[in-house]
Amino acid sequence: MRCLICHVETIPDVTWVTFWKPSVQKKICQECEEQMDKITASFCPGCHRPGHEGVCHDCEKWEKTNPGLLERNVAAFPYNEFNKELVARWKYRGDFVVLDAYKEHLQNVWLSSFFKGRQVLSVPLSSKRLDERGFNQSEAISYALEEEPFSVFERSHSEKQSKRGRKDRMQSENPFRLLHPISDPVVIVDDIYTTGRTVRHMASLLKEQGCPSVSSFTIFR
Repeated sequence: MRCLICHVETIPDVTWVTFWKPSVQKKICQECEEQMDKITASFCPGCHRPGHEGVCHDCEKWEKTNPGLLERNVAAFPYNEFNKELVARWKYRGDFVVLDAYKEHLQNVWLSSFFKGRQVLSVPLSSKRLDERGFNQSEAISYALEEEPFSVFERSHSEKQSKRGRKDRMQSENPFRLLHPISDPVVIVDDIYTTGRTVRHMASLLKEQGCPSVSSFTIFR
């Protein structure tokens, strides 16, 4: 089998255990797996910012300006340079198998987050953006987690968040409209948590309509 990312042949390790029992063929090579990295110890409990002890400054600021909107965000991988390139391949160039490289660890983090059982909400794309990409990345991640996403929002404009600076993102008007209220705890699934503005825009609408708890789950932080 070849690595889904760099396409070199993956050779499973041979140990006394695998000698008697065939090993599971890995989808990614060791070098790519190391570059993808994983968020393990030392992360902000509020947003999962890697390499941070305790609550980070951004989360402290959010709680002062918009208290109680988001319970927490859980992420699986850091948004490093290697992962940025993979996102570009998957999200903008249609290399859909890239998501499979993250799938196993994503599912493990999902189960350990104790979000399973909550309603999973997708982040909507504008019709223009959906036509450009051909798929909704939020829904694709949900299916990779073996969850059925619910669509309860619509987006009012098609401007790319990735093209906006941090200040513009933080000051942006809410681009979403809630189609109907939800009375159960929910988790919003998306690809990247950058400033946290997107999920808090959605959380504010949910909370206004009586949702008791809103969290988010992302591949990257």
